[in-house]
Amino acid sequence: MRRILTLGAALLFVSAAACAETYDGVLVDARCASQQKDAACTPTASTAAFAIQVSGGKTFKLDADGNKKAAQALKDSNNGADRAKDPSASDAPLMATIRGTLNGDEIKVDLIEVH
Repeated sequence: MRRILTLGAALLFVSAAACAETYDGVLVDARCASQQKDAACTPTASTAAFAIQVSGGKTFKLDADGNKKAAQALKDSNNGADRAKDPSASDAPLMATIRGTLNGDEIKVDLIEVH
């Protein structure tokens, strides 16, 4: 019986992981992006809500856990300088790869990498 339960749990985990998708695009400040459709909206160290803009112009918000992961990834990356205060910070878009599950217009983030 224990083997059946272990096998069932393993299959459930694998099937959930199989539903995850990968999104490549520009990491943006979600609040800025929702208010200003044509602004750059580059995130800073104080950004609390993130989104990713993928090719085709579609923007997906990150879930609460994803926002924490994005803030940490931003801090850990070479792009972690606070662009609002650092005049030498690059103006280039902040590219990211996100692996997660889409639910409406929000991604439940499993993994995020900032490039």
